[in-house]
Amino acid sequence: MPPDINAVFGAVNAPPAPFVPEQHQLAPGYVLLLTGFNGTAEHARLVAEIRGTLPPLFDLVAPLRYTDLQQLLDEANAWGGYAYDKSCYLAGLSDPVIDVLTEHVAAKSSPMSALLFYRLDGAYCRAGEQDTAFSGGRSPRYAAFIIGMGPDDQVLATERGWVRDFWSALHPLAIEDGDGGGYINGDTDYAGDGVAGAYGAAKYERLARVKAGYDPDNVFHVNANVRPAG
Repeated sequence: MPPDINAVFGAVNAPPAPFVPEQHQLAPGYVLLLTGFNGTAEHARLVAEIRGTLPPLFDLVAPLRYTDLQQLLDEANAWGGYAYDKSCYLAGLSDPVIDVLTEHVAAKSSPMSALLFYRLDGAYCRAGEQDTAFSGGRSPRYAAFIIGMGPDDQVLATERGWVRDFWSALHPLAIEDGDGGGYINGDTDYAGDGVAGAYGAAKYERLARVKAGYDPDNVFHVNANVRPAG
């Protein structure tokens, strides 16, 4: 894809929205979000290619403001829901990865739970791996987010197990940045050395030195905690 177009795909339950045929509303399936700047002919070409190669059950192509794009997930993640998520980075969509996805997506029980894949390349790869505090490397990749959600803690207990099983199956196929962890904001658990592993040794040591300068007593610790050096 050209640099002004990107895609997110995943497994979700279709919303009860006007553009979704009634028979598919709330049904589980796979989704592709293809986003480009307004007026680009390449976006229209890619949409036509997708429709011709693997026609979707339904689709919607429409202009929207950038702020509306940012808010697409807000309604599905309204305050008061119970959630648990884990993430990892994957180099590509190999057959083993696809086998894991199709097996575990089918085991999802809550219609609120979801799998999202973000494509990271282009400008993302132009920054050096040690230039920022971003958790993970800068090679082209997918960021996978496995999100278990429910309206109460009983449902979440089941979805938590689904997320963990799914992640455990994907983890051996992940890119080994640090311990193979993913984007730090995509993980609910920070047990053991999970935070240090997500950043990798060099980045984590630098962050620990910064933390020692600004918060030597680790007052701000209810988070993906970086412990002060020393």
